[in-house]
Amino acid sequence: MIWTTILVTLLVLYFILTRLFIIVEFREEVIQERLGKFKKNLKPGFHFLVPFVDRPAYRREMREQVLDVPSQTCITKDNIEVAVDGLVYIKVMDAYKASYGISNYQAAAVNLAQTTMRSEVGKITLDDTFSEREQMNENIVREIDKAADPWGIKVLRYEIKNIRPSNLIVDTMEKQMEAEREKRAEIVHSEGYRQARINESEGEQQSKVLLSEAERQRRINVAKGKAKEIELVATATAKGINRISEAIARPGGKLAVKTKLVEQYIEEFGNIVKNSNISVLPTETANLKTFFEGVSKISDHTKDTAPLGTKIKSGGN
Repeated sequence: MIWTTILVTLLVLYFILTRLFIIVEFREEVIQERLGKFKKNLKPGFHFLVPFVDRPAYRREMREQVLDVPSQTCITKDNIEVAVDGLVYIKVMDAYKASYGISNYQAAAVNLAQTTMRSEVGKITLDDTFSEREQMNENIVREIDKAADPWGIKVLRYEIKNIRPSNLIVDTMEKQMEAEREKRAEIVHSEGYRQARINESEGEQQSKVLLSEAERQRRINVAKGKAKEIELVATATAKGINRISEAIARPGGKLAVKTKLVEQYIEEFGNIVKNSNISVLPTETANLKTFFEGVSKISDHTKDTAPLGTKIKSGGN
């Protein structure tokens, strides 16, 4: 009996104490109601309550909250079914509105994110859903934040986690990507072949140009060599003629010229006699002595008279 009384007393004291004061943590706010009506927001700290009159009606998390948006089927602008899920980040800005403005602000934020996401996906094609994620996230945040303002919450950001087309669409996309890769490979191969042909033709053209330039330079060098040779020969010939004319002008020069002419005449005459069956002799030469005298006279009068001769058969008397 005594233990029962003690136990009942402890329970009554615990009930009174829990109703008498409350500790609000730093990360939250508590909505205090008195006789069923809103009294005030209890900030973090220690607060007293009137038992059986006041009560902590709602505890609201004031930190940023992450809510998972379940996967749902959406239809794109080009009538393709895709499964889309995401995350929405919210924060309670006004505990009073979050408590009395809506019954469950978390469920409302998730449902609103889903409807807004379906609307945004329906505005773009399947290809754009992968490249326009940032723009979609911004649009969803703007629409949700506009609708959630009466609830006392702030939508900070929205992130699309996955966009999954159906298996049939995935297979079709893989085939399309494979065909695109093959097309690009063919284009690259053809471009490489075309560039190789261009490089080869340019190389042949340059080779021909270089060969023609080399041939032209060779001909120029040969022509310059011939011109230089002719110039040197002409210069040497002119110098020789000048020296001969100077030698002739000196005393005894004319006699030396005549002597040279006689020597050449005798040499050529000997060649004619050696290589011919017919001998040509001047009519004045009856013997060897008169022959040399006649040769001297011929050299003196070679410009004025022409020698007369008779043909004598070889071996004749």
